[in-house]
Amino acid sequence: MRTLEKARQVLPPPMSPKDIEMVRVAQRCIMEALDHSRAAAITLTTDTGEHPSVEVPPAALKLIGQLLGAMSEGRPIALVPSSQEFSTVEAAHFLNVSRPFVIKEIEAGRLPHRMVGTHRRVAFEDLIAYARKMRENQEAALERLAENARELGLEY
Repeated sequence: MRTLEKARQVLPPPMSPKDIEMVRVAQRCIMEALDHSRAAAITLTTDTGEHPSVEVPPAALKLIGQLLGAMSEGRPIALVPSSQEFSTVEAAHFLNVSRPFVIKEIEAGRLPHRMVGTHRRVAFEDLIAYARKMRENQEAALERLAENARELGLEY
């Protein structure tokens, strides 16, 4: 089974409007706690009663807050180990590009990879770095287009 197929299998079911509101409130509370302190404690309460408070490091709270934000917006979430490697097909799906494009980028030296037999494997960390650089290049190109439009008086 492929990495992306595994990730799709663990997607949570759709949330009810009440669940979405609970997630939004929890995210706001966590993000406000992060704004005002260096560490925070979380107290879990269930139908059967309250459990002891647990201190959580700020980095973990930030991750939990981001996770809750994505959930409240209905965005899919996948946790991938940083050591995970992707095939060229999986890398193409992740980047939302074609497999030939990924291979072209690998062969041009813009996307690091390693060979496993005759197959190329791309490390997840390298894929994230490439995606970030690709996004920065796109934003810079759009900014240049906007600047050219302003210089030509084509503002709208």
